[in-house]
Amino acid sequence: MENKHDQEDCSHTHLAIQDTLYVVSGKWKLVILSILVNDGAMRFGELSRKAGISPRILSKELQEMEMNKLVSRTVSNTRPITVTYGATEYADTLKEVIDAMIKWGKNHRKAIAAN
Repeated sequence: MENKHDQEDCSHTHLAIQDTLYVVSGKWKLVILSILVNDGAMRFGELSRKAGISPRILSKELQEMEMNKLVSRTVSNTRPITVTYGATEYADTLKEVIDAMIKWGKNHRKAIAAN
C-alpha cells in the first residue's frame, strides 16, 4: 500500500514539474520575467533592448506569457500609442524560483570556470 502512495506522489511531482516547465519553457521567458519582476513595467522596445531579444521573438514570448497570466499588457491612449508590459502578481509567485535559478547559475558559472 505504501508503494502505491509513493508512486502517486512521484507522479504528482513529475506532473507539477512538467506544468512549470510548460509555462516557463524556452530560452527567453525566465529572462523576460526576471527583468519585469525586478525592474518593473517597461515599454516593448526597452524590454527588447534590455533582454537582447529580437522584437519578433519577444512579441511571441510576451503573448504566451500573457496567456498564462504572467505578464500584463497596458495600452495607453497617447500619441503615439504606448504599450507597456509588466509582471503580474501571479508572476511574482515565481520570484523565489527565479532568484534560486540566478544563484545556481552564478555558482555553476564559477564552478565551470574554476576547471
